[in-house]
Formats: sequence, C-alpha cells, structure tokens
Amino acid sequence: MKFGQQLESKVYEPWRQYYIHYTQLKLDLKQRQVDHDWQDKDEAEFSQSLKSELTKVYQFIVQGLGELNNRVEQNEAYINRLNERRISQDLENSKEHKRSYDAIADTLMEVLFDGNDLAKFYQINNTGFEKMIKKHDRYTKRNLNTVFRNEWLPTWPMDKLSLQFDVLIVKVSELNDLCRLHGNPRSQHNAYSMGGDQTEFERATAKFWVHPDNITEVKSIILFHLPVHVFNKKKQVDASDMAVSSVYFDNDQFDLYSERLNRSEGAEAIRLRWYGPPKDENDDIYVERKTHKAIWRDGKSVKDRFRLKESLVNSFLSSKYTADNLAEDIRYTKTQASAEVTETLSIEELKKKQAKLETTIEENRFVASGIQNSVKERQLKPMCRVFYNRTAFQLPGDQRLRISLDCNLTFIRENDSERSGQNNWRRTDINIDYPFRSVAEKDILRFPYAILETKLQRHLGQENPAWLELLVESHLVHEVPRFSKYLHGASILFKNNVPLYPYWLAQCDMEIRRPPIANIGLSRSMSFKPLVNGHRRASLLMMYEKEANNTVQKKETLFSKSRFRTLSNSILRRATNKNHRSNSEDKLQLSLNLMDNGNYNDDSVKGKRPPFSSSAPKDILSHVLNDGKTSISSMSFWPPFSRKRTETNNNDGLQSAIPRSLNGSRLSKKVEPKTFFANERTFISWLQFCALLLSVALGLLNHGDRISRIIGAVFILISSVLSFYALGRFQYRSWQLRTNKRITRYDDIWGPTVLCVILVIALVVNFYLRLESLSPDYHDISKPTPGTKLLEED
Repeated sequence: MKFGQQLESKVYEPWRQYYIHYTQLKLDLKQRQVDHDWQDKDEAEFSQSLKSELTKVYQFIVQGLGELNNRVEQNEAYINRLNERRISQDLENSKEHKRSYDAIADTLMEVLFDGNDLAKFYQINNTGFEKMIKKHDRYTKRNLNTVFRNEWLPTWPMDKLSLQFDVLIVKVSELNDLCRLHGNPRSQHNAYSMGGDQTEFERATAKFWVHPDNITEVKSIILFHLPVHVFNKKKQVDASDMAVSSVYFDNDQFDLYSERLNRSEGAEAIRLRWYGPPKDENDDIYVERKTHKAIWRDGKSVKDRFRLKESLVNSFLSSKYTADNLAEDIRYTKTQASAEVTETLSIEELKKKQAKLETTIEENRFVASGIQNSVKERQLKPMCRVFYNRTAFQLPGDQRLRISLDCNLTFIRENDSERSGQNNWRRTDINIDYPFRSVAEKDILRFPYAILETKLQRHLGQENPAWLELLVESHLVHEVPRFSKYLHGASILFKNNVPLYPYWLAQCDMEIRRPPIANIGLSRSMSFKPLVNGHRRASLLMMYEKEANNTVQKKETLFSKSRFRTLSNSILRRATNKNHRSNSEDKLQLSLNLMDNGNYNDDSVKGKRPPFSSSAPKDILSHVLNDGKTSISSMSFWPPFSRKRTETNNNDGLQSAIPRSLNGSRLSKKVEPKTFFANERTFISWLQFCALLLSVALGLLNHGDRISRIIGAVFILISSVLSFYALGRFQYRSWQLRTNKRITRYDDIWGPTVLCVILVIALVVNFYLRLESLSPDYHDISKPTPGTKLLEED
C-alpha cells in the first residue's frame, strides 16, 4: 500500500484538517516538474508550503498534549481530595468511596485512549514529512533534508514529542494504580524476597520489535496490568529520567561479539550503564556482566552487576582500583549507614545482618574481580554506545515479572577517530540529546523499531500471565528470538570488522506490521466506550480477580530458597533444582496480585486448580497421548492462541526460543493457521493417490483374467493400508500442532519410501506372473487347432 493510501485509511475524521496534506504536496511537486525545470522560485514556494504544514501539525500536537496533561492534573487533584476525605471521614470500605475512584479511573482511561489517538496522529504525520522530503530530494536533486533537520526541527522539534507521550503514560499509570487500590499506596513488603535487591539476576527473557505505530497502544495495554516502574518517586517525572545509556566493551578482534553470537559457553557481555543525564548528583555507574551458561551458576545464564562512582571508573578499568578496594568501600558505606539502626537490634539479628552484608560484599568482589581480569587479559576497550528511552513496568519491589519497552534506540561508535589518544572510558562530546544531530552519520545508527522485552524469574516460580501471552501473540509485536542490542549495533557500525552477522538483519527491511486481530488492543464499543482487548475496565478487574483465585501460588518458601545465593551453596542449589524439577508437573503458574495494598498473610497465597472441563481437549487422540491429562492451553483464562514464547537463556540453538512447559516438555512457537491447512493438503494428496490405485485395482478385478484379479486384490490391499496410514499421520500431526508437543518430525521419512518399495514389489510380482506370456509358444497353445474345432462342432 502506498503511503498516500495508508494515510487516508488512518485519518481520524474530526482531525482531518490538521493532517499533513500529503497528496496535495506530492501533486504540486510533480506538476512543477512537468511544466518546467525545478527553479529557485519553485524551491522557495514548495519549502514554504511544507513549512506551513509542519507548523500546523506541530502546534496541534502540542495543544493536544497540553489538554491531556491538564485533564491528568485535574484528576490528580480529585484523587488528592478523595484521599483527604477518606482519611478524615474513615471511608475506607464504603461503596460510595470506591465508586468515586472507579469514576476517576474511567476518566483516566478516556485520557489514555485520546493520548493513543494523538500518538497515532503524530506518528503518521511525522512519517509523512520524512517521505515527502525524501521524495523532494530524489526528484529535484536538492538537499532539503539538511534544511529540515538543521533549521526547521530545532524550531518545531517533532522528533522530541514522542518523549512527551511517555511522560503522559507515566502520570496516568501512577493515578490509575491509586484508583485500582482505592487510594491505598502499594507497599514494598518483603521486597527483597521477591527479588528486589539483587546482585545476580537469573531471568528468562523474550524480545520483540514494536512498530512505532503501535508503541503507545502496547504501553497502554501493559499499563492496565502492571504499573510503570518509577525509580525516584521523590521528584516529578521528567523525560530525561527515562534515558538509559550503555557503553559496551570488546577488543579489536570482536571476541566477545563472536562468542555471544555463537552462544558459546561462558560467553560474556561487559558494559557500563548509567541512567538519565550524567551530573554531579547522578554519578552512579553500573558495571554489568552478562554470562551465558556460567560455570559458577551450574550452567545457567546470569547477569551480575555492581555500582561504582564515575570518578573511579577509569581507575577500575586500569586495575588501579581493585576488587578489594571496592569491597572495603562497600563495607565502610554499609556500616556507616546502619550504625544507628544496629543499636536497637538483638544479637541474633546483628549476626544475620552481618552475614547478609558479608555475602553481598563477597558477591561484589567476585564480580569486580572477574570483570577486571577480562578487561586486562582480553584487552577490552569501549566500542559501542547504546542509548534508548526506557519505560519499565513492574510491581514495586517485585522483580519476578518485569517488562520494558525501549524507544528511540540509537547506536553510536564509541571508538571514533576523534577519540584517539583519549583515555576516558566514554565520549564526552555527546549527552542524551536524542536524536544526536551533532554526531556524524557514519558513527550513528538509529533503529526503526522499539524493543519490548519480558523478563521472568522462573526460579522464583513466575510464569507468563495469560494477558501477556495474549499480547505477545497479537499483531502489535514481532518476536525476534535472542535479539541483542550490542550485536546489532556492532554488526552495522563495524560491518567490515565483525566475522559474522546476526540472522535478524534480514528482517530489518521487512514489514513487521500485521492485519489487526479482533478484540486485541485498544478499541471503542458501539457507544464509544473504551475497550481493552474487547473488555471494559470493570470487566478487566473482574478477570484479574478470577485469574488470581484460579491459580496456585507457592508459599514464601519459593522465595526464601532464592535469597542470597552464593558460590558456596552451589551443591545445595543443584539438589534443590533436581527436586524442583521432579515436582514440576504439579506446579501451576504463580500469579501477580495486582490488587496488593500491603496486606499479606498465608491464606492470601493459597489457590485452587481452575476448572478444566470447559476448555479441555475433546478429541480421543489428545486424551490418549496426554495420558488422560488436561492440555496446558486449558489452564489459561484467555483463549489459548499458542503457549509460551519466552526465550530461555539456558539452552543452545533454535531450542533457546522455546521454553519448558509446566510438565517439563518443550512448547513450540506460534503455529500459523496455514500450517493446519498444509497438513490437510498433505492428507488429501495421499487420498488422491489411494483413489487412483483403487481405480486401477477395480478395473483389474472386473475386466481381467485370474492373474489380473490377483494383482487387483494386492492393489486394493495396498490402497486400504495407505488410507489408514495417511489418516493416522494426519491425526497425529494435528495433535502435535494443537498441543504444541513436537515429539517426532512433522515430515514423513518412512511413508513415501515404504510406498515406493511396495509398488516396486507389486510390479515385480506382476511381471513374474506374466513372464510366461512373453514366450511365442504361449499364444500358439492358446489358439484352437482345426481338428479340435471340428470335434467341437460335431
């Protein structure tokens, strides 16, 4: 579809006059070239028309964002008054009090939907300006693109408006979360046991590309299930708070790149990361290392990190600031911070606190020592900077399920020629000013899509919630297993130096958008009421409660086993994992309590198995092959489009994108409908051959001699056996596709081979029986003699 048709199909009628007049501009551009050669007068008039369109669109978006922010502030004021009234009049459990919060939540939902409409308006118009300028430069051989970026965008910064939508979503998320809990703030009770303060992260991840047209819609859907994670709630949310910058290290041979791409055992990725703009009050640098199949973690992939002040980074990389120095600084800082608290603790509590501190220090020492050794021995240096604006979704203090959406993804060469002779660990000529117009085009790469990443801590018992399954199987995202930001950036910026290229480069130019699926995403009812996945807000809340009540939750022993895992308890951990696998058939997914207001007790984590009768497989084949058990897909409250698509870091090859199911078997990726049709076509092809063979057999039986009837009977037997064999293969493949259990190969290796052998044998037998008829005497014997004929007449 051409862009003009695409623009026309996406026009929101009440705003039609504010869209870019793309068709008129294109016709004007072509008409001027048909009449005469392109002149300076034409350039000035066309530029003025395009500038007027840019001004109109930009002012409309800014005005719309202002109105949306005003509506959010009004709702925030209403919530504050409700909270004051709730506290003063003790209206905690009154129905009127809850209805007031629900009414505000409905209003916020309207704001979010209007914001999504405005974001789509922004995206389609921004694309229109880029395409029109490219078309102009291609037809006229002039460079309007430079004028657009250097003169127009600083005045009308269209490329920076996307951050304002992110800030709006964060504000709506905070207020929506308060309304969901009826004014009660979320607590961080037992945050550490939920994975809140960890040096090591053991996660199963899945990564997806999100087209810019769908970014706001995806964020809005996640927002209704998980709140936006705000790192610093003491200050007002700003666009700069979402900036994440990472400097990746490698050597001139790109050894780390090659090992990560080949998924070699022990492959490392070392980076230095900081959040927001670098400044005096924000000088924390996170030194991180990702290890694939770490030996000290029993072959599990893990991410380690520790925090360092920016002033110490260069000394750390040169080994002047050692791991022992880091351990001493951590011990001193922690001791000073807890000096006042320790006075009120008992002796047992002090011992536990000291043991906890020593464990943390040893973990940091181990990580720092390993990174320093890698930097020194492998001669690592800064190679590539990765920048993006991140929106993270997570329950406060609970890292079992974390979802992040990274926009404005940009890759910058860190070892450019201007840095030669500098000893600093990062470039100082760039900050977080996206889109980094000051950087030379040869040193920068702007990724066209956003990156959606789901992170689950399966060792804490977390599985994909049903709503997340529905999202990742929808048309809004495009799965790219094992996608790596560093591998992608290095493969483009250093394409002449890297030995291999990742597989997903071929997908960068393809269209990842798919036709919309009904009742998936944001929509409106016939009465223009906002709907999320085809349901209203109240209906969604009822589903959350039903899903939470119908899932089994493990008690806090699941979390206590994961606290402070150190190197010394690896043997115990292996035994625990072995026991955990033996009992995995009885474990269902651990749900997230979205209605948490800080009240925890043992009874609240108990659940019951959901009723399987409504969605259990009805066919006999599934029942037999499942040993009478219910299919995994029947455990989900949502329709089972397909099951787990989460990438597990613990496995090699193509199987790494296929996680384990609850009973230990692997679940395949999404099965397209055309796969079932292909299976059916294969079955029909077998039946066509059987029908042809049967027709030949019937002809031989009805019109042949004794030998022909024998061969016909053999062909009928072969045709009957093949028909039943084809039916069995068809049913077995269908069962594998429906249940996502790939026990055997989908293609048939032995069937065609055996068929060919049987047909050859039948032809050889036929030839053997007819061999006598080839002799000349056979036809002479069969003719009657004259004497015989006379005797017969007498």
